[in-house]
Amino acid sequence: MGGIWGNLPVLNMAGNGLGNWMAMWRERIFRHAQGPAARKGIKAMAYVVSLIKEIVKKRKLIWDLSKADFRKRFVGSYFGIVWMFVQPMVTVLIYFFIFQVGFKSVPPVPGAPYVLWLVPGIVPWFFFSEALNCVTGCLQEYNYLVKKVVFQVEALPVIKMSSCLMVHVFFLLIMVTLFLLYGWMPMASWVQVLYYSFAASALALGIGFLTSAVNVFFKDMAQIVSICLQFGMWLTPIMYHESMFEEKAPWAIPVLKLNPFYYISTGYRDSMLMGNGFWERPKMTLYFWGVTLAVGLIGLKVFKRLRPHFSDVL
Repeated sequence: MGGIWGNLPVLNMAGNGLGNWMAMWRERIFRHAQGPAARKGIKAMAYVVSLIKEIVKKRKLIWDLSKADFRKRFVGSYFGIVWMFVQPMVTVLIYFFIFQVGFKSVPPVPGAPYVLWLVPGIVPWFFFSEALNCVTGCLQEYNYLVKKVVFQVEALPVIKMSSCLMVHVFFLLIMVTLFLLYGWMPMASWVQVLYYSFAASALALGIGFLTSAVNVFFKDMAQIVSICLQFGMWLTPIMYHESMFEEKAPWAIPVLKLNPFYYISTGYRDSMLMGNGFWERPKMTLYFWGVTLAVGLIGLKVFKRLRPHFSDVL
């Protein structure tokens, strides 16, 4: 009985050793899954799920408060809702004369005038910047609701976001009308602006949970957000195209693409001008939603931790 059979005890010992090693690691992995880090992750996901359920449950209340917030913005002003459009339209006209008439900028889309290239990039930015500013100050504005024990404070950023979405819908209609006036035929890809509007809402809401919670204790947060938005507008290729850096600063192009809002502004232009689907940019889509999810979880975690102290400070 030589050869392999002679070494059977050795093989048995090796097999037993391998089995014991695998059992040891299974036990370690199980203990790790039951550890503090895993429990925190489970609690965080449970908190997110419960928050979504609560928002769905109280969607009628949130919708009613959003409509009331929308109307409240223009109460007492002579021209009312007209002011909602004046500043954005003036901004578009200024950029049009500077870049189209002054700099003779040529958009990268053949046959498209500069204004049709500018509007799909700047309309989502108007929405994002307004939403983030409004969400940041929502806890101070509705401090009487924060002090109510029965009210779900996390709903306030959602209410502000919904109110800003109402304004955004009007701008989407204006954008579509502008394209039709220029003789562009509707495309199926135009519907994708609803997806990109949802993406902009998710990003603004995730950041807004963080900034609104910090703003209760650090009043300068609102000014910091405004300054960051001013920088962000120029760090996003909205008035210009990133191809202008190809010769002198090619390293700037991938840096600009790190800005998550690049995905949204490019997506609006893909939808309105190019007819491209969002699935044609899979890497950018995964990157954007990865960043948005991470920012949202951090924002909710900070909001939840600071929430018990809101009523004391406000």
